[in-house]
Amino acid sequence: MSRFDQLINRKNTSSVKWDYSKKLFGVDDVLPMWVADMDFKAPEEVINALHARIDHGIFGYTMPGKSMEEAIIQWVEKRHHWKVDSRWMTYSPGIVTALSLAISAYTDPTDKIVVQSPVYYPFFEMAKKHKRDVLYNELHLTEQHRYEIDFEDLEIKLSQPETTMFILCNPHNPGGRVWSKDELLQIGELCLKHHVLLISDDIHSDLLLFQHEYTPIASLREDIARNTITCIAPSKTFNLAGLQASVLLIPDESLKKKYIEAQQLYGLMTLNTLGTEAMEAAYRHGEAWLDELIVYIEENVTIVKEYLAEQLPHIRVMDPESTYLLWLDVRSFNKTDDELKKLLLHKGQLALEPGSKFGQNGAGFLRMNIACPKETLHQGLIRLVTALKDK
Repeated sequence: MSRFDQLINRKNTSSVKWDYSKKLFGVDDVLPMWVADMDFKAPEEVINALHARIDHGIFGYTMPGKSMEEAIIQWVEKRHHWKVDSRWMTYSPGIVTALSLAISAYTDPTDKIVVQSPVYYPFFEMAKKHKRDVLYNELHLTEQHRYEIDFEDLEIKLSQPETTMFILCNPHNPGGRVWSKDELLQIGELCLKHHVLLISDDIHSDLLLFQHEYTPIASLREDIARNTITCIAPSKTFNLAGLQASVLLIPDESLKKKYIEAQQLYGLMTLNTLGTEAMEAAYRHGEAWLDELIVYIEENVTIVKEYLAEQLPHIRVMDPESTYLLWLDVRSFNKTDDELKKLLLHKGQLALEPGSKFGQNGAGFLRMNIACPKETLHQGLIRLVTALKDK
């Protein structure tokens, strides 16, 4: 029995996933498989490090220190073959916060920001909250049911004089694509050519499935690195999102200075004390746990694909190269997202993310979080079939 088979009751823990269904969906009795956190305990080494810090009993102002920086450097080099420098590092409670600060630091209200939809919705939501125009470089869905980049359209969007920022998701959420070196090189060169700053959200880069390889875009070339801000975090990897700790890697000194000025403007200069402890412990000691998790997630992917092939063959499951999020194509049911939502919640008692939340070209898709024990996964699949299968 895997450690990830353990069923843990998360109710009454102020869990967004498990305690807020009534507020978010209007119904209480649903199985939540929507938001991107896992139903697994963090590594024991992380829990032990938190216990030790709590037992110390004093929680004064804390700054990320050299030991944590070394842990980050060693992790990125070992897992992703990229030698990073501690001088590039700054920190944020979360990557959405970092995106908001970056938009504030590097763009003006008259600027345009490019995103690739369907994509993690805070990319365009944050831009809109800052009153920036958003240009959508829609990903192309191939006959093989795989997302590809429309580079001709991308250049058109990047070449507009008002375009100053491009936000990349690598690996891609919700599709699970890990962009190739060739694709990343084209992106990097286009951003340089048109003087567009690149923000790369790489939060899912540790969760690589089925032997796929991830490349940090900033590792390709020095000139691309100087034009890139890379965002990483242990939050998705080790289920630490509630501890609010992420890292920005900014090789260009002037860009880092501007970002720090934005941090100071909004009073976001440091991290939570327990977040720093968890981050260091995860990056120092979490590798074996992560390797075991990846195998478990791969098994869950196979379970979903086989079950749906038998029970709901009209659903096409996009093969994930990373993440624990499955992108389900349910367009063949000819239902609107509102109709799908009603069927899922009221007939199947299941909460999934509607595809249109990730952009207009996500309509007719569902995002399903499969980072849960197999018993929970089977229950979710039964509910999905109940919701969508004609009896």
